[in-house]
Amino acid sequence: MKRALITGITGQDGSYLADLLLSKGYEVHGIIRRASTFNTSRIDHLYQDPHVNGVRLFLHYGDLADSVNLVKLIYNLQPDEIYHLGAQSHVRVSFDIPEYTADVTGVGTIRILEAIHESGVKTRFYQASSSEMFGKVQEVPQKETTPFWPRSPYGVAKVFAYWATVNYRESYGMHTTNGILFNHESPRRGETFVTRKISRAAAAIKLGLQKELFLGNLDAKRDWGYAPEYVEGMWMMMQAEEGDDYVLATGETQTVKDFVVEAFSHLDLDWQEHVRYDQRYERPAEVELLIGDASKAKKQIGWEPKTKFKDLVKIMVDADLNLLSKNGLTAQTTGVA
Repeated sequence: MKRALITGITGQDGSYLADLLLSKGYEVHGIIRRASTFNTSRIDHLYQDPHVNGVRLFLHYGDLADSVNLVKLIYNLQPDEIYHLGAQSHVRVSFDIPEYTADVTGVGTIRILEAIHESGVKTRFYQASSSEMFGKVQEVPQKETTPFWPRSPYGVAKVFAYWATVNYRESYGMHTTNGILFNHESPRRGETFVTRKISRAAAAIKLGLQKELFLGNLDAKRDWGYAPEYVEGMWMMMQAEEGDDYVLATGETQTVKDFVVEAFSHLDLDWQEHVRYDQRYERPAEVELLIGDASKAKKQIGWEPKTKFKDLVKIMVDADLNLLSKNGLTAQTTGVA
């Protein structure tokens, strides 16, 4: 039985990855931060699964700022694969807390790589790199050889982590891989991220729970895919004989406005009646266009996206409509007129 360790297991990608690895017979360990309340809603369903039932899923308290704990954990677990997904992952928020973002998202990667090196554990390491590293894009579409030009503290931290991953591969012969994933969404996306903010608002407006949605730049163009397919790509990368760097993307781009229009029209709503501009959601430096070329991943590991943009939006909107309805929320019960 293979053993995997996931940082960020309670996040969107971490939860889907846990699903995938458990379905493949892995023993899965996840690192969670100690907090006054539990934040495990995305993986709680796994404990009700009779095939898992807590026997192959284990959670450990830890923090990417605590290198001693990371060394002890990795040495004691001896994992076959480590998926490093944990980070301060919100781009807009990184402008408000740049030092924390640099420490956790950037230096946190060094701490894990050094823990692997110092402990002598023979493991494969996956670094969750990001299309935000391309920032002010130097070529269209972006691929593995495209120069980086990050436009946020988050992007800068991810570039640091990317090169650290490459450096440990080249310096120590470690099996380290960068997955440069373009935007990937799902019903498990955090509610402060723009796509989930849109899908949830559209559903809430349809149910009479709110009247307006406030957004920033509607013209930003992104390459949006479906998260479960992207975490499968992570696993496929780790099965390669040697560590490498791969872009995962759909090769198509849409604007934030396109996402809004699709979400609202799916529920027979006129988006222009409900969506308002708010300057507070603008970034100090915007990334205007991201579109990836995943031809290397298709050729070398056999990965390619399947879910189309319109289907992705419908999946998210329907899930939020179902969630709000199942919770028994209506305009009458909440007092929203």
